Amino acid sequence: MLLDEYLLLMKAFNLKRVDKEYDYHLQAWLSQQVQATEQRGKKSVPVYKNFKDFFDYEERVNKILKPEPKKVKRTKIELLLLKANS
Repeated sequence: MLLDEYLLLMKAFNLKRVDKEYDYHLQAWLSQQVQATEQRGKKSVPVYKNFKDFFDYEERVNKILKPEPKKVKRTKIELLLLKANS
């Protein structure tokens, strides 16, 4: 198996895992929706106005598909070598 194939399989695995998390959070949301309220004055209002406040599916998927680039901390010697070789 090539590295590119492995990375693609890992991405698919992580996306599948996010789908499972979504299902778990949806079930928790539905269970909680019946009961969760908070007092505001004399009114009882829901804690979460919508499901996206509880679990942001798009954000989780985007973290997998477009990961933040990792910052590499370089030592002074590495920086000098890079500068000398450029």
